[in-house]
Amino acid sequence: MKPYAYLAIAAVALSACGQQANKGGAEKAAGPSASGRDQVWAAGSSTVFPFSTRVAENVAKTTGGRPAKVESLGTGGGFKLFCSGTGAAYPDIANASRPMKKSEFEACAAKGVTDIVEIKIGYDGIVIANAKTGPTYNFKLDQVYRGLAAELPKGAAFEKNTAKSWKDVDAALPAQAILVYGPPPTSGTRDAFSELAMEKGARKIPALDALHGKDEDGFKAKAHTIRSDGAWVDAGENDNAIVQTLTKTPNAIGVFGYSFLENNLDSVKAATVDGVAPTFETISNGSYPVSRSLYIYVKKANIGVTPGLREFVSAFVSDAATGKGGYLQQRGLIPLGPEDHEAQKKAATDLPAMAAPAK
Repeated sequence: MKPYAYLAIAAVALSACGQQANKGGAEKAAGPSASGRDQVWAAGSSTVFPFSTRVAENVAKTTGGRPAKVESLGTGGGFKLFCSGTGAAYPDIANASRPMKKSEFEACAAKGVTDIVEIKIGYDGIVIANAKTGPTYNFKLDQVYRGLAAELPKGAAFEKNTAKSWKDVDAALPAQAILVYGPPPTSGTRDAFSELAMEKGARKIPALDALHGKDEDGFKAKAHTIRSDGAWVDAGENDNAIVQTLTKTPNAIGVFGYSFLENNLDSVKAATVDGVAPTFETISNGSYPVSRSLYIYVKKANIGVTPGLREFVSAFVSDAATGKGGYLQQRGLIPLGPEDHEAQKKAATDLPAMAAPAK
């Protein structure tokens, strides 16, 4: 089952054509609101995109209003647009596969975007996968780092990474050329991969662990810099496109969100990382080492101004959507625990403004 391409097409089609307003509903699609727009606009993470699109479709069906416009720009691209200003020319919501950074929060404030509401919608794992017809990989985090880092420590210095195959990295790995299709630097998936896989892998190397203790910024620069010699290929913001590439390139590896794995198990398989396979259970309990939280960020000032925004946000955190057994779980979202889920439902009602991130 491969729903994401369909969802993307459906979202564009619905957004373009709209739907007839529910004559008895509070929100009507007859014309623009005071904001100058007659539909919700969400932009950002490619991982959150299919979930946001599904919510948009459901809300449109139940309210009769126009479905939300949902764009897949990557987390960084979504925040940049979200923080660029207020009013109809900018999104109501930023979809994100990592928390907002301090620099992004400050960029928002500089453009008058204040009172931002942070809502966590669930969990996701970043998988390292390849075609089912390809070799089986059982990675350790330090092997991932040694295969993909631009430079590796040698003595008291660093040298360019020249490993050609995974067997060059470790004799226990397959003798396959290192070719990884992954998200670009603007993607939250790339940010999370750098932090959860590359940094953790680097810390397992004594020289880099020592650097972390002396110079954290210098350590991050080494840990986050991925090879640019063709071993890693920036494959765009569409994770589903990476999955499709793997089916045509069996010897390649892809890095993408767990939901795309779950919906393509007929064609791709995941590697284990430090002996743990990415599953619903291992991601929800945190034992899979490359797991993360997913978010939506909402402009509180747009609630009550953009038609359908309050309904969209409420629907996103509803039991039917993000609760255990909800329809987004069926799409691959890992739900929050009961207490955290209830806290996010309360946040969607009370709309507390987030504090400035620490970093």
